[in-house]
Amino acid sequence: MLKKLPLYLTIITICFGFTISTNDKETINQTLDNWHKAAAEAKFEAYFSYFTNDAIFIGTDATENWTMPQFKTFAKPFFDRGRAWNFKVLERNIYTDKTQKIVWFDELLDTQMKICRGSGVLIKVKNEWKIKHYVLSATIPNEKINEVIKIKDSIESKIIQNFKK
Repeated sequence: MLKKLPLYLTIITICFGFTISTNDKETINQTLDNWHKAAAEAKFEAYFSYFTNDAIFIGTDATENWTMPQFKTFAKPFFDRGRAWNFKVLERNIYTDKTQKIVWFDELLDTQMKICRGSGVLIKVKNEWKIKHYVLSATIPNEKINEVIKIKDSIESKIIQNFKK
């Protein structure tokens, strides 16, 4: 059985994706944790240093699909008042491609909006992991979705109509 363990691990890796090295996983976790910490401490420059220059940030509102310059403009007043947002990681999963230079992740976060889900893509830039794409979503319990739809209807129906024009 032990002789076949490397074979089984190889088959699992091929079938279910590639595993990332423990060192890289720790570095990625630390990068994301420090990024969230920079927001909690309202450190504007530090927070945005974790992104690539061409990164995209998608927020919880349907209109929030920002380039970095746009997101910086939106976020600056929050940082200037001395507190931005304070997201605490409840759970995080990290995945990689075969080159181990691109990773994607998902995380559950404890936020002022209660539980949110974040997901994103990081790329390796000069031996540093940088956020290339991030999506923040508010979670909605399945049993409450109809109530939320009613709340969103008047606002998002207008947005939908604008897209159809």
